[in-house]
Amino acid sequence: MGVSKRDIRAFTKEQLRTFFEEKGEKAFRGNQVYEWLWQKSAHSFEGMTNLSKEVRRMLEDNFVINHIKVDQMQRSKDGTIKNAVRLHDGLVVESVLIPTATRTTACVSSQVGCSLDCKFCATSRLKRMRNLNPDEIYDQVVAIDNESRLYFDRPLSNIVFMGMGEPLMNYNNVLKAIEKITSPEGLGMSAKRITVSTSGVPKMIKKMADGNVKFNLAVSLHSAIDDIRTSIMPFNAHFPLQDLREALQYWYDRTKNRITYEYVVWQGINDTRKDVDALVKFCRFAPSKVNIIEYNPIDDGAFQQADSDAIDLYKNVLESNGITVTVRRSRGKDIDAACGQLANKA
Repeated sequence: MGVSKRDIRAFTKEQLRTFFEEKGEKAFRGNQVYEWLWQKSAHSFEGMTNLSKEVRRMLEDNFVINHIKVDQMQRSKDGTIKNAVRLHDGLVVESVLIPTATRTTACVSSQVGCSLDCKFCATSRLKRMRNLNPDEIYDQVVAIDNESRLYFDRPLSNIVFMGMGEPLMNYNNVLKAIEKITSPEGLGMSAKRITVSTSGVPKMIKKMADGNVKFNLAVSLHSAIDDIRTSIMPFNAHFPLQDLREALQYWYDRTKNRITYEYVVWQGINDTRKDVDALVKFCRFAPSKVNIIEYNPIDDGAFQQADSDAIDLYKNVLESNGITVTVRRSRGKDIDAACGQLANKA
C-alpha cells in the first residue's frame, strides 16, 4: 500500500524550503511553491509553470492540494450568491457573497455543522462533523473574491465569520486562516475589514484579546436576560451573561475595539420594554453598537419576527441612550442564504 500524501498547504514556507533542500533542489523553489499555493491559489501542481516538469512530478509524488470545489452556486434576486462548497472528504459547507452598492462581503463557514445549540439557527441542527482547516476557510474567501470580480467588477471588500459553525470553537484554524488572508504573501486584506462573530465563549474571547488581534468582534447576543438567552441558546447555561460581559470588558480593555452585538427580536420572546432595558444596561460597560437583524424562519414556526413596533422600541430606546443601532434587512432569503438559514438544503 502506498504512503498517503501530505496536504502541502499544511506546510510553512520554511518547511517547503527544507523539503527542496533535502531533495537536492534550491531552497527558493519552496518560495515559488508557497506563492503558487497562497497568492495564486493554484489548484494543481501541473499549473505551477515556472517549475520544471521533474519538480512538478516530485511534488505530485509527495503532496496533495486539498482544494475546495464550488459544487453549486445559487444567485438571489437581490444579487446575493450562495456557494455549496464541497471539501476534499466529500463534506459540504456553505458560504455567501453579499453585495451592496459600495462593497461586497464574504460570509464564510468555520465548521462543518456547529458545536452549539441555538434553537433559531438551521446550522445548529447539523451535528458538528469537523473543524475546517485554514486552507478550506481561505479557499472560500478566494472563491467569493473571484465571484465578486466576475459579477460585480470589484474585489471583495469585507469578510464576516458568520457562516456555519462557531469560529471560537475552531480558534487556531480560524486565526491561521486570517493570518493568511491578511498576509502580503496571501490576499493582503486589512484585518479591519474582517469580523469574527461568536455566540459568546468567554475564555476564547479573552484569549483573542491576549493575542492582540486586529480584526473586529461581533457577539450574537439576542437577549441580555440570562433565562431568556438560555431558553433560545441553551449553551448560555454554561457561559452565562456575567461571564460573557466580563470577557468582553477584558476584550475592550486590551484592544480598545468597540463591540458589535447581533440581535434578533422575536415575537413573544424578547420584544418587551424589559428586554430593551436589559440590553441597554448590558451595552453600557464598553463602547458598542447593535445590529438588529431581521429574522429568517427555518420552517418550524417556533420563532416569529417581532412586529415593527417592537423593532422601533429597540431603536428609539437604544439611540436615546447614546448607543448606535442599525436595523439590517436580510439578503438572500429566497435561496436560504440569509442569516441563520445555512443548512445544506440546496
